[in-house]
Amino acid sequence: MGESWQPRLVALDIDGTVIRWVEGTGQDNEEIAPAVRAAVHRVLDEGGHVVLASGRSIDGMTSVVDLLGLHRGEQVWVVASNGGVVFRYPPVEVVHEERFDASEAVRAILAEHPTALVAVEEYGVGYRVSHHFPPGELSGTQIVADVHELVAEPVTRVVIRDPDATPEEFVALGRRLGLANTEYVVGWSAWMDLAPVGVSKASGLAKVADALGIAADETLAIGDGRNDLEMLRWAHRGVAMGQAVDEVKAAADDVTAPVEQDGVAVELARWFGPAD
Repeated sequence: MGESWQPRLVALDIDGTVIRWVEGTGQDNEEIAPAVRAAVHRVLDEGGHVVLASGRSIDGMTSVVDLLGLHRGEQVWVVASNGGVVFRYPPVEVVHEERFDASEAVRAILAEHPTALVAVEEYGVGYRVSHHFPPGELSGTQIVADVHELVAEPVTRVVIRDPDATPEEFVALGRRLGLANTEYVVGWSAWMDLAPVGVSKASGLAKVADALGIAADETLAIGDGRNDLEMLRWAHRGVAMGQAVDEVKAAADDVTAPVEQDGVAVELARWFGPAD
C-alpha cells in the first residue's frame, strides 16, 4: 500500500477511539480532542466519508455525530448496535436492521451468571433492562422489565453485564457455551454483546460502502475493542488503537497511538495531511 493511497471511507469506533473511555463515566463522557475533530474534518474537506461504527445504540451515537459535526447539512451514515442497525442522521432514518431470537442464549448465560444484568435496545428511548446498569454504561432511559419479557420477541442486540465477573471469565463462557446461531463479543469489562450470526460492524459497513459506491479497497477502519475485529479485517487498512488488547492489535494492519495521544489524528494525518 503506497503512501499515495487515500481512503474514500473512514470507519471509526467511538469509545476508546474517538472518545477516551473514562471508567465510571462511560457514555456520559463525550469530549472529543480538538486534534481528532480537526483530522476528521480534513477527511470531509477532501471528499471522504466518515462513518461511526459502534456497539452503542442509536441514541448513544447521534450526540457524537453532532459533536464531530459530520453532517454538514446532509444526512450521514451510521452503524449502530455492532452492525445490527444501519441508519442515517439527521433526522434518524433506520435503513436496515437485523433481529434474532436471543432467548436461548440468554437463558444459557444466566444459568451460569444468574445475577448478570440484561439489556435490549428500545429505539428513541434507551434500553429495557432486567436491572439498572452502572452509571454511564448505557445511553438514554433504562426501563426495568422481567428478563423473559426482554427476549420474548426478536431483538437487534442483547447486552449481558456482570459487574462481579471479569472479561476473561466472559470470554471463556462464550467459548464453553458455543451460543448456537448467535455471535458474541466481550468488551473491556465483563460485558457481552449478543447479535445474529454474520452480523458485525463489518457487515453494517459493507452495506454503507455499497450504498455509497465505495469499494472495499478504498476503506480505512480504526478501533480498539474485540467488537472491532471483523471491521479491522474487512477494511483495506485496519488500524488498532495503541491501548487495544493484543488480540485486536494482531488482527490489524498497523497500530496507531493510544486514544490519550490522539491516535485517530495520527493515523488520519498519513492520508489526509498534517494539521495546519
